[in-house]
Amino acid sequence: MAKQIHIRLDDAVYDAISKYNEDTNISMQDAVSNALMQFLTREMRGSDSDSAAFAFIDLFAGIGGMRIAYERAGGHCVYSNEWNKYSQQTYFANFGEQPDGDITNVDENSIPDHDILVAGFPCQPFSIAGVSKKQSLGRATGFEDKTQGTLFFDICRILKAKRPKAFMLENVKNLKSHDRGRTFKVIMEALEELDYEVFHAVLDGQNYVPQHRERILIVGFDRKRYGRDLGFRFNITPVEPRPVMKDILEPEVDDKYTLTDKLWTYLQNYAAKHRAAGNGFGYGIADPDGVSRTLSARYYKDGSEILIEQDGKNPRRLTPRECARLQGFPDDFVIPVSDTQAYKQFGNSVVVPLMTNVAQLVVEKMKELDAGSLKGQPHQKSVAKYVADEVADRKAAVMA
Repeated sequence: MAKQIHIRLDDAVYDAISKYNEDTNISMQDAVSNALMQFLTREMRGSDSDSAAFAFIDLFAGIGGMRIAYERAGGHCVYSNEWNKYSQQTYFANFGEQPDGDITNVDENSIPDHDILVAGFPCQPFSIAGVSKKQSLGRATGFEDKTQGTLFFDICRILKAKRPKAFMLENVKNLKSHDRGRTFKVIMEALEELDYEVFHAVLDGQNYVPQHRERILIVGFDRKRYGRDLGFRFNITPVEPRPVMKDILEPEVDDKYTLTDKLWTYLQNYAAKHRAAGNGFGYGIADPDGVSRTLSARYYKDGSEILIEQDGKNPRRLTPRECARLQGFPDDFVIPVSDTQAYKQFGNSVVVPLMTNVAQLVVEKMKELDAGSLKGQPHQKSVAKYVADEVADRKAAVMA
């Protein structure tokens, strides 16, 4: 629950905030609140950086699932960005840091230096109109032309400006087939153009939590620093024994999570209608000794994809805490928002232990490559190719 305080502002400060409100359409209350949180963030940032093995940034941060993963891998977050104000609240409640807002307004050169860029970016189609025109005129095109106007472009411009050693991007499994494969093709071409060695794999969260949740992970390492043929592998280590649904359920649950007679009747009729038509749509009763369907951001609407049976009652939806557990968040993770917002946030989040496992693999590979670089040469498999590329780059620079 929000608390009220009364403060006095100098005329100059009040006028500045008023103008900011007019320019951004943000209320006076939100402007002051954001300013206070940004101040606290600056005060607290860096307090644990001395003991960290590496620095990372957290883009499209959501509620911080990827941050937990990379902190567990030994890193220190030096910058975060998330536009949704409710996700910002949850992020601040757990990390004491207010993420920056709209990333399209952030100057890439103002972002602190970092070793690893981490991002769970939205899936958007790329417009080919400008690219086609340039190609018809015989002009070269690059990632700026192909990705302009999408949030992936902001990842590219930060990679180009800050040149981190590595990155890890997360997205839905269907990214590979989105827009008939064109979206993924442009993404891979852009990352290659930025001279990163890129690897990708589709991994399932049910190796760590009782939820079938497939996501694509894209990992890259700086070729200019490390060379080529780096041989990264997604050798994840599933937990044993595998978690099942009953492991994450709370012993006592408020009746408000039980479906009403009206909603339960509707869901049953809806499922029967689609079964008759030969479709597989409908509600899902989770097997207590098995895994659930994928938790989505629409779970707040009716909870139909993951329902829990109850003796003598209609089924119930999961509680927000159970959703947090289903994604592998620790029980001390603070949920400061309404149930509706919590369902959206956990539905949009990541399986934390899976991300932690991959983060550890990325960090181990980065350390291995750094050790090779300290010996005065890039990765041993690619010395000749690395030197050839450097010579070609110098020739191109001279000719330009």
